[in-house]
Amino acid sequence: MKYLYRLYQLFIFLPIFLVLCILTSLSTCIGCWLGDGHFWGYYPGKIWSWLVVKLLFIPVKVEGREHLVENQSYVFVANHQGAFDIFLIYGFLNRNFKWMMKKAIRKIPLVGVACEYAHHIFLDKSGPKKIRKSYEQAESVLKEGMSLVVFPEGARTFTGHMGVFRRGAFMLADELQLPVCPLTINGSFNIKPRMKDLFWVFWHPMKLTIHEPIEPIGKGADNIKNQMDKSYEVIMSALEPKYQGFVENPDQ
Repeated sequence: MKYLYRLYQLFIFLPIFLVLCILTSLSTCIGCWLGDGHFWGYYPGKIWSWLVVKLLFIPVKVEGREHLVENQSYVFVANHQGAFDIFLIYGFLNRNFKWMMKKAIRKIPLVGVACEYAHHIFLDKSGPKKIRKSYEQAESVLKEGMSLVVFPEGARTFTGHMGVFRRGAFMLADELQLPVCPLTINGSFNIKPRMKDLFWVFWHPMKLTIHEPIEPIGKGADNIKNQMDKSYEVIMSALEPKYQGFVENPDQ
């Protein structure tokens, strides 16, 4: 069965995936250029992600959508298990948002340009002024009523376990007094582990758990620490037992 799945990936899925990438990038760029950036910056990517998961026959379970309030902006924070985190959140969170992503993604052909047109935020860590500019861009997006998705670990895990959380997302939430909504991702590490076989996808179910948002308790260091610590704890609590517990990530 494993080899049949690989043949399917190579001869059927891959050509369809490449066409989808081109169509998604073009529709995002043209749509954002002509009109509503919030619509065209989200729905083509959502459909692309949903189709990728379905074409690979990967089952997805989502829990906790009832915790989200309509028209409320959130700073979503999630553990970063692997490349399929993107498809899971984009395709199945069912919430319009912008990504905060590494600057290096801008260099990916088609995808990088589409992300720029969609006004996703590229985090430039090359200096304090660049970092501040990235955060100012994120603040302007959140002030427009949009939500933001951040991986506070900043890098994919090597082990399936969580590393440390960086403060940036929680500082943004504090500045604008927004709730932080933790997301737990399970299964993505098994599908596309960072250090195993760059070419093939490994079949495995995925699960997205949307936890109850953590409201601000004030403004300043205490609120930042409270939202960051509680987010880490609740995300960790919903991980598969074999991936629970902190493991240092040298890439952070």
